[in-house]
Amino acid sequence: MSVHGNARKVTTHTLQEMKRAGEKITMLTAYDYSLAKLVDRGGVDVILVGDSASNVMAGRDTTVPMSLDHMIYHAQCVERAVDRALIVVDMPFGSYQGNSAIALESAIRIMKESGGHAVKLEGGSEIVESIQRILTAGIPVMGHLGLTPQSIYKFGTYTVRAKEEEEAEKLIADAKLLEDAGCFAIVFEKIPAHLAKQVSESISIPTIGIGAGQDCDGQVLVLHDMLGITTDFSPRFLRRYLDLERQITGAVEQYCEDVRSGDFPNDEESY
Repeated sequence: MSVHGNARKVTTHTLQEMKRAGEKITMLTAYDYSLAKLVDRGGVDVILVGDSASNVMAGRDTTVPMSLDHMIYHAQCVERAVDRALIVVDMPFGSYQGNSAIALESAIRIMKESGGHAVKLEGGSEIVESIQRILTAGIPVMGHLGLTPQSIYKFGTYTVRAKEEEEAEKLIADAKLLEDAGCFAIVFEKIPAHLAKQVSESISIPTIGIGAGQDCDGQVLVLHDMLGITTDFSPRFLRRYLDLERQITGAVEQYCEDVRSGDFPNDEESY
């Protein structure tokens, strides 16, 4: 059953139905009202209020500095704009690791204060207790395996994960663990395509890939990357659908020229 093109609200159940029917799931990030409205209108199934806001909105090098208050603010802005898409909110670094009581408290704040529909946590067996605790409150959880950017200081690099057998086996076990715990979907970031295919076929919940090949049940990109607003980040998995950096800079230059030359505003643009 296709949900594309009509206003029927996307739910976690919809995504499950899409996986069963072999329909690909589309997911993009958004962090503010204006762009979230356009993303939703464009027909995306899932909007991720990502902690990548740290990079594209705040100019930070990593996602680590994002706070719970930051994430709730961005999620509130997105929620006001969205009619159809499922809104998933990243739980930021420090809001769920190591203490499941804090994890539950953080997730409840996100849901109550932002109006989002689900939360996303990075990691496998290390955080499964936090996931289980959040699920007891009836809050849907999306998992995230492979390259987990909040752990960048552990990895030391943003290279492809799970190329070695040991790490691949842990990823397979973690995916199964997240499915058994009750996650409704899992993001696979920067892992070998053959591994993503193998795991996607072996679990019943949807998988969303970013740099994980075409055999995941869906795909996600960072909005500012795919629109070409940010251009200092060019991984192999990124397809740029627009070149907004050039177009926006050009528009601003033209505006400055028109003001300086006295061309703007003209008589028709004055009262």
